[in-house]
Amino acid sequence: MKPQVTIIGAGLAGAEAAWQCARRGVGVELCEMRPVRSTAAHQTGDFAELVCSNSLKSDTENTAPWLLKEEMRRAGSLLVEIARECAVPAGHALAVDRATFAACVTEAISREPLITIRREEVTQIDEDQITIVATGPLTSDALSREIGRLSGASHLFFYDSISPIVEADSIDMAKVYLAARYDKGSADYINCPMSKEEYDRFYDALLAAQSVEEREWEKLNYFESCLPIEEIARRGRDTLRFGPMKPVGLKDPHTGRIPYAAVQLRQENLRADSYNLVGFQNHLKFGEQARVLRLIPGLENARFLRYGQIHRNTYINAPTLLLETLQMKEHPRVLFAGQICGVEGYVESIAAGLMAGIHAATLATGADPVPPPRASAFGSLTNYITHADPRKFQPANITFDLLPALDRKVRDRLERHRMQCELALKQFEGWMEEVGTARRGRDVALRLLPG
Repeated sequence: MKPQVTIIGAGLAGAEAAWQCARRGVGVELCEMRPVRSTAAHQTGDFAELVCSNSLKSDTENTAPWLLKEEMRRAGSLLVEIARECAVPAGHALAVDRATFAACVTEAISREPLITIRREEVTQIDEDQITIVATGPLTSDALSREIGRLSGASHLFFYDSISPIVEADSIDMAKVYLAARYDKGSADYINCPMSKEEYDRFYDALLAAQSVEEREWEKLNYFESCLPIEEIARRGRDTLRFGPMKPVGLKDPHTGRIPYAAVQLRQENLRADSYNLVGFQNHLKFGEQARVLRLIPGLENARFLRYGQIHRNTYINAPTLLLETLQMKEHPRVLFAGQICGVEGYVESIAAGLMAGIHAATLATGADPVPPPRASAFGSLTNYITHADPRKFQPANITFDLLPALDRKVRDRLERHRMQCELALKQFEGWMEEVGTARRGRDVALRLLPG
């Protein structure tokens, strides 16, 4: 029997969407071009491979990322459950062993009988077939042209970045210390403190370093939330100290003082044998990266497992093209999910995939999809991407700025956020009852971790 829903792309959004359809008894054909054809940033053919970072943001209660993950948990998100199984120490954040995470997602999706996997590039979209486009920021050129045919509008492009990773045993632990900013959460980050002299030497070397040459077809239009460190540095000598090298709340136990600047390293995998330089994405030549980054105290003899890189991210102008149910206005049987629909971040991409999966499954039953409530994190995210000014549209992370204001003014920020989260979850639970629980609930036996 022909699957009822076609999903293009088995990244974070596509994998979650496939799972949501399947647990509602809807057959899925999941198409993934890797490893038949790879991208400039991916390294494997596994589903849900994390490219830029391994963090799924704050797990602190009553924060915006926590609220979105909590709604996803209540909606039965497969990927959030697997992420917790694959978590590595990261203070108050949820971070994962990215290789184990991708392997577990691939295993869980592959053994689901209602999901058929097709490993090949898709270049055409049948607008009469229920289809979720979840090809992410690295959508192939051929499929981009096909999306352009359907949308009748030009794509928007921005450039995203990848942070370097170093081997743990190449870090000079005598020069660094473990701490979490403001002692918030467990002390899971390695901190490389800098004096003013060390910072100035690093800053000058960074500005003088050679960048990768821009190709003729490239127009480097960086996303503001993910600027390369050299671009941040060009905005002023102290910009790094107020950005990725902010030392506030990181008292050095060796001196008892806050350093002039600090570089944080976060554990990359469960074996703790590699760490990534938090916020240190860049567009420098590899040799230049090695030279400049080894000026950081503790990294003088660092061995790099991966250097920073830049890659193209593609997204559509969602306010002109999509309904709040992530359906195309002109082709309502075609939905978009993940970063290509205009959300930014891993958690947001999974959430968009979850919503698209629920909506596609609803369409497959012949019913009309119901958008999530405005006060919820789900609803606020989709409200932004479908109602933002299309002339100035940029992808967005989940923040309290996207959520509607409370009916009454609450001066205390923490109390205001607590009340917003309480209202969001209450309305979200009502929406889940309205759209109906999965007709065929399936326990996830996540005994996939090594050992």
